[in-house]
Amino acid sequence: MAFLRSLFAGVSALRNHQTMMDVIGNNIANVNTTGFKAGRATFSELYAQTLRGASRPTNLTGGTNPMQVGLGMSINTLDTQFMQGNVEQTNGDYDLAISGPGFFIVNAGGQSMYTRDGKFTLDADGSIVTGGGARLQGKMADANGVIPSGTTLEDIVINGDIKSPARATTYVNYSGNLDSSADIYAAGPPETGGFTKTTASVYDSLGNRIALELKFMKTAANTWDWTASVPDPAPATTSTVVGNGTLTFNSGDGTLQSGSPSPITLTPTTGADPLTLELRFGTPSATAPGVFSGITQTSGDSSVTPRDYDGYTSGTLKNVSVDATGKVSGTFTNSTVQVLAQVMLAEFNNSGGLMRMGNNMFTLSGNSGTPAIVEPGEASELSPGALEQSNVDLADEFTKMITAQRGFQASARVITTSDEFLQEVVNLKR
Repeated sequence: MAFLRSLFAGVSALRNHQTMMDVIGNNIANVNTTGFKAGRATFSELYAQTLRGASRPTNLTGGTNPMQVGLGMSINTLDTQFMQGNVEQTNGDYDLAISGPGFFIVNAGGQSMYTRDGKFTLDADGSIVTGGGARLQGKMADANGVIPSGTTLEDIVINGDIKSPARATTYVNYSGNLDSSADIYAAGPPETGGFTKTTASVYDSLGNRIALELKFMKTAANTWDWTASVPDPAPATTSTVVGNGTLTFNSGDGTLQSGSPSPITLTPTTGADPLTLELRFGTPSATAPGVFSGITQTSGDSSVTPRDYDGYTSGTLKNVSVDATGKVSGTFTNSTVQVLAQVMLAEFNNSGGLMRMGNNMFTLSGNSGTPAIVEPGEASELSPGALEQSNVDLADEFTKMITAQRGFQASARVITTSDEFLQEVVNLKR
C-alpha cells in the first residue's frame, strides 16, 4: 500500500534524528572535556522506488524522466571533527597542548593509543601518565643528554634520583681595571702602593670548591705582577702560590699589551684529578688593537673580578620542564640543565578514521592509516603549561538541536498523518 511508504520513511527519520540528537547531546556533555573532538551526524537518502523508468526521445515524441518515490533516509556518516580547540594556559608542570594535527602517543595496558588530552602527571615510578594511568611515550636521552634517532618509543620516566656530575674548571676569564695612577707596590706589613686582590671559585673533578686568589701588584709604569694562590690545608693560615706572571699595558690607551700566562696546575688534596687552569686576562693589543676587553689600566680604582668560568659541583634534580619541541629537561641544584627525554607525536593521513575508545583515547582502524612518528615543532607544535580545550561550539550545537527537534517533530507528523490515511481506508468497509 502506498501509505506504507510514507509511514516507513517517517519511522526512519525518527530513528536517525534520534541518533543525531545523541551525537549533539554527547558533544554538549563534553563541552568542558580537555582535548575532546566534537562528533557530527550527516544523513543520506535511502532507496528510491521506481514507478516508471526514463524513456529516450524519438522522432515523434520527446523523452520522459524517471518517476521515483523515496523510501526514507539513513545515517550517512558519524564524523569526528578534528578542528583545533582553544589553548588555555594552566602553568601545570606537565600540561601540554598540541597545535596542529598531531596526537600524543600513550601506552595503555600494553597497547599504543592516541590522545589530544595533554593533562599529564607523574606516578610513583616517575612515569609521565594520563589521568587514567596510560604512560606517555617518547625517547629517553642518553647520559650525555642526546636523543637517539629512529622511531623506537618507550615510556618517559623521570628518575628523581638522577644527579648532574661535577665538572672540573678549565678556565677563568677576568675583567676589570688597574689604577694607572697608583704608586709602585711595596711589600709590608703594611702593604702600600698599587695592589688589589680577587677570588674565584673553581672546582676539581669531584666537585670540591677551591678558592683561587689572584693578587695584582704594580711594579713599574704600565707593568703589574700577579700571583695565584690557594689555601694550604696544612697549616690553613698560609697559602700556596700556584702561578705568577706579569701584565703590561699600552701607554696610549691602557689596553693589555702582553700577559697571556701558561696554564697553572692545582693538585687537590681531596683525591680528585690534578686541575689545569687557563687564566684569561684579555686579548693582547697585538692581535686586537684598540679593543678594550678583559683587564685594562686606566685612571680609576683598581678592581678585578672573575667574569665567567666553567666547572661546577655535582647537583641533584630540582625541577623538570618541557619545551615547545617536546624536550623534557631537568634543572639541577648546580644550575646545570640536561635533556632527559623527548615527547614524540603521531600524525595520520586520515585522522577521521581513528576509533574512539573512551577516556579521550583513539585507536587505529583500517581507514586511519599507520601513524608517522614525528618530533614536535614540524607540522605540530607543543604549548607547555597549557591544555587544549574541547572544540565544541555551543551555539552551533544548539542550532543543530533545534534542527534535529524540528526534523523529529515533522517526521512524527508524517507518521500520524499516514496513520490517518490508513484509518480512512479501513473505514471504507463500513
